[in-house]
Amino acid sequence: MIADINDESAVAVVASLEGKAAYHHTDVTSESSIEQLLAATQTEFGRLDIMCNNAGALVPRGSILEITTEQFDFAIALLFRSVFYGLKHAGRIMAEQGYGCIINTASTAGLLPGGGPHVYAASKAAVIHLTKSASLELGEKGVRVNCVCPGGVATNLVLEALGADESATKGLHDAMGAMRPLGKATTPDDLGRAVAFLASDGAAAITGQSLTVDAGEVTGVLWSQQAVK
Repeated sequence: MIADINDESAVAVVASLEGKAAYHHTDVTSESSIEQLLAATQTEFGRLDIMCNNAGALVPRGSILEITTEQFDFAIALLFRSVFYGLKHAGRIMAEQGYGCIINTASTAGLLPGGGPHVYAASKAAVIHLTKSASLELGEKGVRVNCVCPGGVATNLVLEALGADESATKGLHDAMGAMRPLGKATTPDDLGRAVAFLASDGAAAITGQSLTVDAGEVTGVLWSQQAVK
């Protein structure tokens, strides 16, 4: 089940999957919208195996001294409260089933300060901690809860944040890769494979974990800091 507010792109994804998917317009900042999504998923597919909380958008950047309450509330609603809603309502269904897997998207910005704007980083740190906390309760019901922590990825969202256009994607991707210990930038496919692993039977004994997918970005920062010392 594809859930989004971008109807045009979501419908295109469903079409590309040739009958293997459906789409439900969903505003993840609305609790009732999440409930409707999950009800529609159960109706369409008969059960709920996996929930991936992966919504994001540009959030306030700049000085902590200038961020408005409205900007703060928007970021928290989209990046953190939406994950809470997904955990709450998917977790309830999965607990009744006795099985399920919830995967949240956090960020390396939630692991180290300086990796993103203030409220973004704080929200992602909260997602990591909520993942661990929820895994303790839901694990008793047979439900696994994990998160992935992407590093920098050359997506349109990042380009927009930097004030660049799509033509700059390859240059940005190459520049990111040059600064990573693995010599490559993280791609959306890398993240997809990580999520697929956490959702698979191969991860049957893994819960409460934050899987960093960053081509060594965070480790490299820590190593560089230690080298300087």
